[in-house]
Amino acid sequence: MAPQFMFLIEALRKTFLYPELEWDFRLPLVKSINVSGHKYGLVYAGIGWVIWRNKEDLPEELIFHINYLGADQPTFTLNFSKGSSQVIAQYYQLIRLGFEGYRNIMENCRENMIVLREGLEKTGRFKIVSKDEGVPLVAFSLKDNHCHDEFEISDLLRRYGWIVPAYTMPADAQHVTVLRVVIREDFSHTLAERLVNDIQKVLHELDRLPSKLSSNSTIETQEVENNEKSTVTTKKSALETQREITTIWRKFVMDKKKITGVC
Repeated sequence: MAPQFMFLIEALRKTFLYPELEWDFRLPLVKSINVSGHKYGLVYAGIGWVIWRNKEDLPEELIFHINYLGADQPTFTLNFSKGSSQVIAQYYQLIRLGFEGYRNIMENCRENMIVLREGLEKTGRFKIVSKDEGVPLVAFSLKDNHCHDEFEISDLLRRYGWIVPAYTMPADAQHVTVLRVVIREDFSHTLAERLVNDIQKVLHELDRLPSKLSSNSTIETQEVENNEKSTVTTKKSALETQREITTIWRKFVMDKKKITGVC
């Protein structure tokens, strides 16, 4: 029988939006909670948390015992010697903002998510694949990507200062490609509208360009023509080179005969 052991990862951010959800130690099978603290820029670099229901739930083989300071110091971290400024600063943020403060931030992120989603829907070019509930992000794909795809949009958006990742879905859904925008605290209503405007500019640029299929066929045709030309040129060049070598060698021999007086 498999052990009753479960990790909940990055669950803390959802509780600010849905505090009524039971996801923590109120569930009997939850033995540990692991929170990645880097999301949304609300923590300092390197901050994360992991807590266990009981001391017995932390396997002994995962604990490092250090005695170089004269006493046994058990630690779970891989790097036990580092500054505590990040922890202190984050502790201040937790006290300063509190539950309501963090919840207000997440609700604001969700409102900006809706602004972005509605702006993309108004273009009529995208299908929203992410859900409105849960994490404040917008994942979307082109309704018609036969001429141009999501990767081209991602590439052109870099010209406007945006880094919007485009990627394919996992196994059994590889045919689906999405663009994804995660809404952070510093992503304002104005930035959401600006991103929509820049995406529209990119779409207009792509509409003026030939489709990727016609471009690929043109490139292939040019490569075939170039290969044929280069083959002919190579044969002609080899023949000319041989003639030049023969002419130079004949001249060298004749000059040598003149110097030595041989007829």
